[in-house]
Amino acid sequence: MAKFLFNPNSKEEFKLSRAKLELFLECPRCFYLDLRCGVSRPPGFPFTLNVAVDHLLKKEFDIHRANGEPHPLMKTYKIDAVPFAHEKLDYWRNVGIYYNHKPTNFAVYGKVDDIWVDKEGKLIIVDYKATSTSEEINMETGKSHHQAFKREVEIYQWLFRQNNFKVSDNAYFVYVNALKDREAFDGKLEFDVKIIPHKGDCSWVEKKIIEARKCLDSEKIPKASPNCEYCAYRERAAEVGA
Repeated sequence: MAKFLFNPNSKEEFKLSRAKLELFLECPRCFYLDLRCGVSRPPGFPFTLNVAVDHLLKKEFDIHRANGEPHPLMKTYKIDAVPFAHEKLDYWRNVGIYYNHKPTNFAVYGKVDDIWVDKEGKLIIVDYKATSTSEEINMETGKSHHQAFKREVEIYQWLFRQNNFKVSDNAYFVYVNALKDREAFDGKLEFDVKIIPHKGDCSWVEKKIIEARKCLDSEKIPKASPNCEYCAYRERAAEVGA
């Protein structure tokens, strides 16, 4: 069950996370069932290794943040910036950066992994990703999860701009890939780490927030996305009388 259900007649602001907005983009029906009806998608397995990598990367970049210097990876990729030092960074990471979007009365928020700042004082949104693949990591493949990753940083760019920060269009993914070609495990994983750039465009964000509000205001459950595996499962189960 969803913890907080949307009430179209309520005057109180409604918290809409970056993840729930992404859910709307994936499937309006799942979004509606979750936030209007309290019927959430089954939870996935926790990515505990990803969480560990995320934690270690934050600790590592924070060392250089405290010293006001770029991380060696930033030098390798010739990124003229340093990790951004701000008293609210931990809050943005653990609670989120919020913006009350008055046309919808949504308190839109998201939890950012990291922020860098360039020489012009513009903030650079940074997201950590972890995987294990023998393929070359390429964000331009058109794969659905890569498109979702791009939308994620663009929503963060939008949020920081709404909070009156100067934000660069440039965003980066610090991508950590666990290697599988070693001769022995020896109780440790070895990783290849690379930085992948992305030129963000957050012009779509507000339009989708407004569409999400209209979706929740409706008394009619919207159609499922044609690519939604969860809705396809529910429909097939209903067909066989389950």
